[in-house]
Amino acid sequence: MIKFFFKRISYLFFSFIFILGGCHPSKKIKDPFILNIHLSAEPDTLNPITSTDAYSSSINSHIYENLVERDKDTLEIVPLLAERWQISKDKLRYRFFLKKGVKWSDGVELTADDIIYSFNKIKDPQTACAQLKVYYLDVKEVKKIDKYTIEFKYSKPYFLALEFCGGIPIVPKHIFADGTDFNTHKNNRFPVGTGPYKFKEWQTGKKIVLVANENYRGKSPSIKKVVYKLVSESNVALQMLKKGELDYMSLRPIQWVRQTNSDKFNDKFYKLKYYNPSFNYIGWNSRKSFFSDRRVRQALTHLINRKAILDKLKFGLGKIVTGNFYLYSKNYNKNINYLPYDPDQGKKLLEEAGWLDTNQDGILDKDGQNFQFTFSIPSSSKFSERLASILKEDFSKIGIEMSINKFEWAVFVEKIHKRDFEAVSLGWSLGYSGDPYQLWHSSQIEQGSNYCAFKDIEADQIIEQARVEFNDQRRTKMYQRFHEIIHHHQPYTFLYCSPSLVVVSKRFLNVKIHVMGLDFEEWQVAK
Repeated sequence: MIKFFFKRISYLFFSFIFILGGCHPSKKIKDPFILNIHLSAEPDTLNPITSTDAYSSSINSHIYENLVERDKDTLEIVPLLAERWQISKDKLRYRFFLKKGVKWSDGVELTADDIIYSFNKIKDPQTACAQLKVYYLDVKEVKKIDKYTIEFKYSKPYFLALEFCGGIPIVPKHIFADGTDFNTHKNNRFPVGTGPYKFKEWQTGKKIVLVANENYRGKSPSIKKVVYKLVSESNVALQMLKKGELDYMSLRPIQWVRQTNSDKFNDKFYKLKYYNPSFNYIGWNSRKSFFSDRRVRQALTHLINRKAILDKLKFGLGKIVTGNFYLYSKNYNKNINYLPYDPDQGKKLLEEAGWLDTNQDGILDKDGQNFQFTFSIPSSSKFSERLASILKEDFSKIGIEMSINKFEWAVFVEKIHKRDFEAVSLGWSLGYSGDPYQLWHSSQIEQGSNYCAFKDIEADQIIEQARVEFNDQRRTKMYQRFHEIIHHHQPYTFLYCSPSLVVVSKRFLNVKIHVMGLDFEEWQVAK
């Protein structure tokens, strides 16, 4: 995938990510003011409230805006749709003053009613946005003060209240409040926003097109048209890039190391490497009998040679991680060492958990059940496919039989949401502040993003206490203890924090790597 990691709303909630591939060949575009971007999988929706994957967020970040955003380098929260805000001394009331004259791309003015409507849809039990609801649990009310002023009232303090109130996804009330189902509304595929770009067209399986928004209040971007080309095969996409049919794509490690180092290529493209908050992992569904025992999950991690896989499949591009926080954040506990590749220790833990080959058929069994499970992966992920093959072979040496199921991205995500899996290979795009409630609190097992059904009393207590702790040092200490708990239980086998490996055509100038990555809105078209 294109690892933009949503420019404006990246700190809002965790989103599915996976490095896939992407689209159908098309004629070479000659208009210099068009940016052609490789998109490796098709988003399910462009509704910023109900979307859960980074594909939709990367597009929505240029269509929709929030009350506030983060500075791309300092990460400081700065105004966007709000010109300013006020916070009460007890940190229970957050009042935002909207900029006047902001227009939706259809010309209708943005008002406080749009923010209130959006909040009410998030809180609506019928709205499919469990991943978002958790950040507004303690908001009692959003009150309209006047046409351009709204106030969020909390029942108790929350250390991320400013960025989640200010970062609330906003949709136009006049479009969506027409009595039709919000989750399946026609404008989920025809978004209307306030950002510098507006939606033009979506050709299923081919492309999604944005154009400069003539109603935008700010400076018009130099790039007047953005075409996201859907190409499911990364090698096809790379050939399109070299032919000039794409300007911007993420590379697989093998493409970065072996296929893009010629002088000719480097004369035409920037090669950019940087880290964003993310990690990929193998998730063990603890609802399944195989994975309900912590010792089994620990054993499986010991059976996975993460260092060798990193070197072989990713050419060493990445770092092994041990927990859920961003590797370069203060919340990440650097004192924890990852469980080493140790088949003997893995076999010992399996024996302790009762998994033995009692009938000498080469397969471990327990209580009459063989250790056989299915590993689900996205069909277009080259890394997942090769990872699965390695795991299948290594597990079989110990007596574990693993089958592999590949699914098209939309079907894969649906199965995850329905908890219809045994083990999966996936990734998360992280926020910059680190609240683990969405992924790990036990209340999120059935409807939230705690897909592997992790549950621990102390972990729940830490998550809840940290949300009301405003002292950074004390909260960091809590989160580092939480990291220890996650590491101990191994609900995931944490794999890698991988760098974004991006190439951009030198047709564009002012291409900068910020702390938050790239932003093509600031690029200039070379004369």
